[in-house]
Amino acid sequence: MLRKSVIRRTLAAAAVLAVTAGCTAQAAAGKPGGADAKPGTTAPAQSSTPTPPAPDADSATPPPKAEPSESAEPEVLMARGSKGERVRELQARLAQIGWFDDTPTGTYGSVTADAVSGFQGKRGLPTTGDTDTVTWQKLLGMTTKPTRDELAGKKVNKPAAKLDPRCMTGRVLCISKTTRTLSWVVDGTVRSTMDVRFGSQYTPTREGTFNVGWKSRDHVSTIYHTPMPYAMFFSGGQAVHYSSDFAARGYNGASHGCVNVRDKGKIASLFAQVRNGDRVVIYW
Repeated sequence: MLRKSVIRRTLAAAAVLAVTAGCTAQAAAGKPGGADAKPGTTAPAQSSTPTPPAPDADSATPPPKAEPSESAEPEVLMARGSKGERVRELQARLAQIGWFDDTPTGTYGSVTADAVSGFQGKRGLPTTGDTDTVTWQKLLGMTTKPTRDELAGKKVNKPAAKLDPRCMTGRVLCISKTTRTLSWVVDGTVRSTMDVRFGSQYTPTREGTFNVGWKSRDHVSTIYHTPMPYAMFFSGGQAVHYSSDFAARGYNGASHGCVNVRDKGKIASLFAQVRNGDRVVIYW
């Protein structure tokens, strides 16, 4: 009896110690007859690794959000064969920045695809000729909503070229590659503006600040043997001059590095005003 009394006191003390220490008694995994097992039964197997407590709702870390795939291709909105008012708007917007010379038709043909490819290439985008979401957003940011006359091809409202700070003093041929325009600026005042075309990627028009070195009214290229009327040379063989090819084909062609003008009346008037030594600024 004394021995049983000692055992009972020892077990009671152990139980108190377990409760105050925050422990939980667990049966050995996979062994029959654990502490809570009844005679003749097998205790269910339990993992030897404690189950972590569930986190509070406020402290739980939400699962990470799935990131969009970097390789996802932009959605194509319009491509060859597309038709409708959205295509007409695309053509009118391209016309605003000099990439589309025809009357908007609402039909996405080879001319529109070439215009889109040129626009994409100048902005470092893949030159697919298809109007995807990236191309469309870039075009929207550079143009304004076309008017009814623009959609009908009766008028083109080109955004005014933002003058480079180097153009604000003196006499300057201020040439923007972004809007593809030449502005004749005298002491910060724009006297005239005209469409221009540049060289291809293989014969690029140089950028920077130059001066008109010499002028030639009826010049003919000694390299390509083509007429270059009203030529105003600013960097080696590169000059601002009238181009009959630009007048006929528009932006479907390119120069060999010169700055082409397609309005003969405007370039003739400009030629009469520009002097040797006047600055030429070409920029994006």
